[in-house]
Amino acid sequence: MADQSITRYLADQGGDADPVETTEWRDAFQALVASQGPARARFILDQLAVLARHPAVAWSPELVTPYVNTVPVEKQPVFPGDLAIEEKLASLMRWNALAMVVRANTAYGELGGHIASYASAADLFEVGFNHFFRARNDRHGGDLVFFQPHSAPGVYARAFLEGRLTEDDLAHYRQEITAPDAGARGLSSYPHPWLMPDFWQFPTGSMGIGPISSIYHARFMRYLTHRQLLDCEGRKVWGVFGDGEMDEPESMSALTLASREKLDNLVWVVNCNLQRLDGPVRGNGRIVDELEKLFRGAGWNVIKLLWGSDWDGLFARDATGALVQAFAHTVDGQMQTFAAKDGRFNRDNFFGQNEALARLAQGMTDEQIDRLKRGGHDLVKIHAAYDAAAKHRGQPTVILAHTKKGYGMGAAGQGRMTTHSQKKLDDAALLEFRNRFNLPISDDQATSLAFFKPAADSAEMEYLHARREALGGYLPKRETACAVVPVPDAAAYAQFALQAGGKEMSTTMAFVRLLGALLKDPQLGPRIVPIVADEARTFGMANLFKQVGIYSSAGQSYEPEDIGSVLSYREALDGQILEEGISEAGAIASWTAAATSYSVHGHAMLPFYIYYSMFGFQRVGDAIWAAADQRARGFLLGATSGRTTLGGEGLQHQDGSSHLVAATIPNCKAYDPAFAGEMAVIVDRGMREMLVEQRDVFYYVTLMNENYAMPDLPAEAREGVIRGGYRFARYGQGEPRVTLLGSGAILTEVLKAAEQLAADGIASEVLSITSWSELARDGGYATQLLAGTGGPLVAATDYVRMVPEAIRAFVPQGRSYTTLGTDGFGRSDTRAALRAFFGVDSVSIAQAARDAIA
Repeated sequence: MADQSITRYLADQGGDADPVETTEWRDAFQALVASQGPARARFILDQLAVLARHPAVAWSPELVTPYVNTVPVEKQPVFPGDLAIEEKLASLMRWNALAMVVRANTAYGELGGHIASYASAADLFEVGFNHFFRARNDRHGGDLVFFQPHSAPGVYARAFLEGRLTEDDLAHYRQEITAPDAGARGLSSYPHPWLMPDFWQFPTGSMGIGPISSIYHARFMRYLTHRQLLDCEGRKVWGVFGDGEMDEPESMSALTLASREKLDNLVWVVNCNLQRLDGPVRGNGRIVDELEKLFRGAGWNVIKLLWGSDWDGLFARDATGALVQAFAHTVDGQMQTFAAKDGRFNRDNFFGQNEALARLAQGMTDEQIDRLKRGGHDLVKIHAAYDAAAKHRGQPTVILAHTKKGYGMGAAGQGRMTTHSQKKLDDAALLEFRNRFNLPISDDQATSLAFFKPAADSAEMEYLHARREALGGYLPKRETACAVVPVPDAAAYAQFALQAGGKEMSTTMAFVRLLGALLKDPQLGPRIVPIVADEARTFGMANLFKQVGIYSSAGQSYEPEDIGSVLSYREALDGQILEEGISEAGAIASWTAAATSYSVHGHAMLPFYIYYSMFGFQRVGDAIWAAADQRARGFLLGATSGRTTLGGEGLQHQDGSSHLVAATIPNCKAYDPAFAGEMAVIVDRGMREMLVEQRDVFYYVTLMNENYAMPDLPAEAREGVIRGGYRFARYGQGEPRVTLLGSGAILTEVLKAAEQLAADGIASEVLSITSWSELARDGGYATQLLAGTGGPLVAATDYVRMVPEAIRAFVPQGRSYTTLGTDGFGRSDTRAALRAFFGVDSVSIAQAARDAIA
């Protein structure tokens, strides 16, 4: 006899030349399942699939499964909690989140905020909070949880019930500046660790940054474990994201890395409420099917969470598969219409499609049809999906949770095209919401948007605290306690740079040598994380392959072609270098995971990510901004920097703007050193600031690939190097008639210009500017530095003129200030030709000085 649990999913495909034979094959397969079990059935299918993939047949399996729950009813674990209490708590979270947003916008219409996203995701969060999201404590390292940004009000609502936020705090949602005057704490719009440093761990407000970051955090936890620095076993990374967010390239770009690395410590929950800001995510298609195909193809375990428990009886009675076939032909745009309409409409337009469906709805009232839940709103079904995900091994898991945007908002917002922007509700809508979720508040409390918190000794509050206590504490919570990491004296690793004695080298070469020495330090060395995006050989780092190895979770299962070479390519389970391939987005996400390890794991690491400088702030500036928000500590090294230093590479590779962008990030200290000694002092200071003083800053240092003589750095110049500039040398006889300022690659041109002026009888003084942005931030020092010089000022840089223009306000009164830079697009040619073209060569600088004196 045919097993109806299987046959109901078999839709008639049409075009069957021999239906009788087809039935025989189906019966044979079902008999195999019944007699030998699912494991044997899967084995036979795998064997047949091998044959079917032969070019003569050219078959490949469909990656989309029927539109039903992956976890069948018979395999659901017993729900371990008090369902009634958890439903009450979820309703209270919904109400307080809604009240928070509506109150803010009633008082100040421009504040914004979102109700509908959390309304759709509340139950997804609550099951996690009550049963799965573990907090960090003395016994457990804690899970990492990335929260869907538009659902932040719901997280605040929970923290309010937990006693971590007050009613006054909620009343000052999105009022961070004015809140302290009222004795309250202003709540940030989205998760922002910079603004709420003891609360939010991960900034997710920029779509796509959260998903890719979660993958690299999960991988970094494996890195820490495999290098035996920190045991991260038993910890999970959970990410709750939106279906519309999956369109961002960053969301999708690292999926195969997660499967390749077998990151079974990673679980994504994609809230498939089917709607973006303006309308359906896939109005004429089905986003769940599309995502299932994408994730399965990328090697993920996919769990579909589509229908609530109310549907179980309907599926059980559906012997013909009418429901599955109806779902297969219902696009998301229509599904949203069903969500927005009432039970009568759904009876007529969904169940009324054919006689089989109509029979299933017989005996149900319109209200019962209206209350049929999607899977993402059913606590029992959510728990079953989360439990399956948490236990799965060998793959990352994605849960595709079907929800309704604006769930419970009724005619005011449920499933409506405008629901994402819904920020105000009238009295009738508020009372309807109150009634929909059986909230214990009066009409006056509802219409006045009163926050509600049960008594401390109520069953609900005792349950809420008990569940979080069982899971280790409250979330989200950002920790900062971290042991100091000693930094060796600069003389121990950088003497070659500080006392270079005129030896020719590039600053890139000097940095790599310095890094190699640091890696040998017994205390600091193991904490260093070198990161490259497939350019290690370009930057002269190949010697590190053997010294510390390239991290690989699989070790090295092949013999590299260059195994006999001193610089052979060596992968290892305990390798230290993170070689991220051609993915700047992946590399910066990896850097962020390492740069925030001090907070996320309580174990400080020091990442050095070196890359083509043009492919940093210009390519992944949003991710760097998010890292700054997360209070990252580490080094970004913009190599082959400057518009004229890289020579023949041309327009797309020549960087003339990264320092301009870096200057806009408050906790980024950007430097453009010309000499190896300057670079060494900057790196030394940065390490001490981040690892010893534990300040929330990161450094951006540009490096050049041009070889020239490196002078000794006087000890008295070190303070100036850090503050942004110092007096380098005087040229010519008598008092200087002009002051020349230069940075990075162009300082050597400035020095040549000074020599040319001296030959013409014009004395000058040269200032080495290591950081235009640091000078601009410390205007007092900038003025003091410039006041000690004489004559007109001429500044030259390998970047756009806006970079040296940053200090114009601090030029002493009565002195002219001329800036030279590389504005415009880059070109392919020699360094000499490029510098002459942009007017930053020695001849152009000397002429600008003559013009300023005239």
